[in-house]
Amino acid sequence: MAADAEIQEGAGQVPAKGGRGRLLLIIGGAALAVILAGGAGLYFYLSSSQQQSVAEGGVIAPVETFIFNLPTMTVNLNDEGEGQSFLRVTVALEVANEQMMLDIQPRLAKVIDAFQVYLRELRKSDLEGSAGVYRMKEELLRRVNVAIYPSRAESVLFKELLVQ
Repeated sequence: MAADAEIQEGAGQVPAKGGRGRLLLIIGGAALAVILAGGAGLYFYLSSSQQQSVAEGGVIAPVETFIFNLPTMTVNLNDEGEGQSFLRVTVALEVANEQMMLDIQPRLAKVIDAFQVYLRELRKSDLEGSAGVYRMKEELLRRVNVAIYPSRAESVLFKELLVQ
């Protein structure tokens, strides 16, 4: 009889099995909402930055730059005990406007001097591979910008690069 009474009392109660499933459903729904909100925010951020850079006709307006050609330079490389190596380089500077080209002209001797001092200290091994050429390009850009300050060159362009 005591067992029958316990069975009847337990029959009236519903097990709390659905609580765990509801909790997982709520957590999953919240995580999905956060992901969707982040994706929407990223979409609107990227689309607004594209709209700012597009001109009236729907085409991105090209930035006009000017090229300032420097004379060809030939220097001995610093190869200690390995024989003589030469570097022949022709460089052009990309500048934003014609006024900067006029500003560079009287400072051309400073630019060439800065290049010569740097190039003469290079070793043949410093110029191996694209990483070596990239480092040289960045260093030349830094040196030209120091020499022509307050004007600024946008980039250094190699027209000829020969290592012998």
